[in-house]
Amino acid sequence: MLGLDAARVYPNWKAMIAGAHRPGVLTPASQCGMFCCTVMVQDDDISPAVRKRSSGIRRPQVAETIPDGLTAAPVPIPTGVTFTVSARSKPEPVPVLQFLAEEYPRLPLNQVESVFGFVEPTTLYGGRRYIGPELSPRDVRALHDCCIGIRLPLSNHSVTRQEYEASAQLLRQHHGKGNSVITVSDELAGWIRADYPLYEIEASVIKDINTLEKLEAALRLYDTAVLPMRINLDKAFLDQIPDKKRVTLFANAGCALTCPARICYGSISKANKRTGEATACSFGKVPRDLYGMLNFDLAALAGMGFVRFKMLRMREHGLTGY
Repeated sequence: MLGLDAARVYPNWKAMIAGAHRPGVLTPASQCGMFCCTVMVQDDDISPAVRKRSSGIRRPQVAETIPDGLTAAPVPIPTGVTFTVSARSKPEPVPVLQFLAEEYPRLPLNQVESVFGFVEPTTLYGGRRYIGPELSPRDVRALHDCCIGIRLPLSNHSVTRQEYEASAQLLRQHHGKGNSVITVSDELAGWIRADYPLYEIEASVIKDINTLEKLEAALRLYDTAVLPMRINLDKAFLDQIPDKKRVTLFANAGCALTCPARICYGSISKANKRTGEATACSFGKVPRDLYGMLNFDLAALAGMGFVRFKMLRMREHGLTGY
């Protein structure tokens, strides 16, 4: 399914949006479907407009065998868990609640803990190239009316005190209980903790926390930590995590699952300094299996005690998320 038809798959989304603008009103789970909206994109599902936009994209062979613990089919969304969801590349004029209804039509709104995306410009951004705001002030207010926070992706690899102080207005503007920041720099996390204590601070997946020692060290500084996608498939490792409620796992997976290089993050950090430097990707340079967008078994992960999940949007070509 691509370019989701909200009226078809989620017929009450307009009513949900109207109700959600009332402070404190959340969409009951019973009004939403109970399945994740992410599915594999087949060529027949791609509209002519999307096909035209994607015509210049090299479409590699997708691996036929999917690893255990992943599926291309929709999966049930457990109760009692929350999600931070991506607003990456959301056109700023599109109202955020309409966007959520269209992009995540089967995710109950009252299980969305936060939405991550760009707001006002800052050189602290990382993870994805900053082109412009994705969440407008109106979006932020609408989310807060629904008791949903915003998550600022301040995950640039290189951060100076001068850059941090230059971003004071942005940090003050969004400083409040329920909002959070994602960082790679321990130094930046410390500064924010000291000056803006109401933010929840999360260690970015870019830190590649892949051992219990790294996780223990991160949780001494951060409130929560995002683990790499591949860790979801390591049940023995997941079993050993003592404080599972402070760990965020991916709900779905794209190219980062099998990427052997991850050179994109460093190049994006440089590009977001407005240096004019181009971003880079290891695809086509380093061999890897590619599965397209897949879903993890959320019920199994929730059954182990994990309650925090990060959900990505599927890109137009269906091979990865953002």
